Amino acid sequence: MNNRAPDKAINIAILAMGGEGGGVLADWIVDLAEHRGFVAQTTSVPGVAQRTGATIYYVEIYPISHMASNGQLPVLSLTPVPGHVDIVIASELMEAARAVQRGLVTSDRTLLIASTHRIYSIGEKCAMDDGRVNSTQLIEAASSASKRFIGKDYQRIARESGSVISAALFGALSGVEALPFAREDYVAAIERGGIGIKSSLKAFAAGFDSVGNASSVAAGQAAASARKPGPGLMPLVKRIELEFPALARGVLIEGITRLADYQDEAYAGKFLARLSPIAALDNEFGDDQHRLLVDAARNLALWMSYEDAIRVADLKTRHSRFQRVAKEVGCGARQQLQIDDFFHPRINEIADILPAALGRYLMSSGWARRAVLGGRIVRTTSVGGFVQLFLVASLRRWRRSSLRFQAEQARIESWLQAVKQAVSEDYDLAVALCDAPRLIKGYGGTHVRGNGSYDRIVAALDSLKRTTNPADGLRGLIDAASQDERGEALDRALQTLR
Repeated sequence: MNNRAPDKAINIAILAMGGEGGGVLADWIVDLAEHRGFVAQTTSVPGVAQRTGATIYYVEIYPISHMASNGQLPVLSLTPVPGHVDIVIASELMEAARAVQRGLVTSDRTLLIASTHRIYSIGEKCAMDDGRVNSTQLIEAASSASKRFIGKDYQRIARESGSVISAALFGALSGVEALPFAREDYVAAIERGGIGIKSSLKAFAAGFDSVGNASSVAAGQAAASARKPGPGLMPLVKRIELEFPALARGVLIEGITRLADYQDEAYAGKFLARLSPIAALDNEFGDDQHRLLVDAARNLALWMSYEDAIRVADLKTRHSRFQRVAKEVGCGARQQLQIDDFFHPRINEIADILPAALGRYLMSSGWARRAVLGGRIVRTTSVGGFVQLFLVASLRRWRRSSLRFQAEQARIESWLQAVKQAVSEDYDLAVALCDAPRLIKGYGGTHVRGNGSYDRIVAALDSLKRTTNPADGLRGLIDAASQDERGEALDRALQTLR
């Protein structure tokens, strides 16, 4: 602990989102400082954009022992000034990056404590393609911009302690010994708060220990553990080990696990059967990196597990989902959890899960479109709501006869055939073509637009083959299709190609 009182104010900025206890954390710091002979002041500037609205809490503390002899109180600032902040505490990784962007973090002065978990922004979620900002790059930027960087998944630490992230961050602040206070002073501040003391102290202790725990992740999130295949998939796992190269086994095992969960073991076996010819072509024309097989396997697994009403109902009625939601909202053992889900199915989504003949009939019937009701809220935690979704989920056993299943399988076969034809002519073009299905995702209008973009790009393959670098050209078209919903960027790219 640094016991020497500073000869100037200590400036602390806290960036937190709604419900994370940023205001409580600021109050703890103020209470801590005032009980240790400091003048303290806190202000807040609430945010109204992005996610749940990030708020900047600003705290300044100054030792009474250094006040002027006339006893006048010091004048403390109301807002953080770029280049003059000693400690920045961020409750989420993007908020840490925003602090860096604002100039609140400087390499000659600032200690940056940040949780490395992500809560994705609206822009990241709404992107046509994968709009997520690279977490590794955010961590590297935070580390290089600050004098000292402490990055851990404090959200996970708080959740495991049954508390909120502010208590874990308060523990990290104590553990890093940046303020002239002992651990006991921090604990006393929490106890004086009088609310949620037991769980807050548990999270505080875990946050404190995380700073000096060499085995914890200091710069990034812990890698998510891959799902392990069940006993019923062991024959397929052995097949992967015998027939496929080691570099591709990870994505193949993840693929069969996903597809068995989506449909059944036989469906997972079909996944491997479709990839066997691709593996053979990769061995013949590839460069021993197995790029073709890996990319084809990843996108094939995603395409074969397309999202329909059956899948949505299945996921929403799983016991693990109720457990996860209860844990996220802090539902106690004596509390009752209610979950309301909003649904607005169109005639397309209804027809998709019906037998193909019936689905086509509904799609061509005007009365069926008029009969479809508007959006409705289903209370999934009620008996009636759960039974409704459970019955939809139970249609999985008949999914193979559905209209959507037959249409998707035909498109998948067409794509695989195009990949096989391209390999012998241009291996890199075939690898790029493996990435094209990432445009097809979601449901409703998003799915229709993705299908349209995919079809237009595949139709341009012959023109691409006459260019200097067909593979780069194809990747450019895929990227263009991901830029906007209207397809204007793709229109321009195709016009340039023509």
